[in-house]
Amino acid sequence: MSKNYWLIKSESEVFSIDDLEKAENSTTYWDGVRNYQARNYLRDSMKIGDKVLFYHSNSEPNSVVGVCEVVKEGYPDFTQFDGQNKHYDPKADPNNPTWYMVDVKFIKKLKKEVTLEEIKQNPKLKDMKLVQKGNRLSVMPVAKEEFDEIVKMGK
Repeated sequence: MSKNYWLIKSESEVFSIDDLEKAENSTTYWDGVRNYQARNYLRDSMKIGDKVLFYHSNSEPNSVVGVCEVVKEGYPDFTQFDGQNKHYDPKADPNNPTWYMVDVKFIKKLKKEVTLEEIKQNPKLKDMKLVQKGNRLSVMPVAKEEFDEIVKMGK
């Protein structure tokens, strides 16, 4: 079975690559995704062993900062049912959950952050979903060649 590649975004002040590395077993659940397309990726497409680029968004500069891996496939995001949680969804039904999450494990930090500007300037990455106008998804697929190029740029 072929491996898939992904990019996940997190604001560094909310949850950074350092937070993932320091988490128990360097692993966490990827909760709070509230976009249907991103949810579908989490629920239906992300598989154990898939490699993931960790991207700091809303930071100076926005950049890919590390690599992690899917270690648990999509399951209901429990924060949707918790009225005290900022990701609570009052319309969510425990019998038919709306929102899903996966677990990811820290693999490594890139030696050099790869900025959005560098990604945009690299002709090999011109078709990457991250650089397409209007794409604001927090979870998105990445081609193996794009993944490999960004990891190479981060060395």
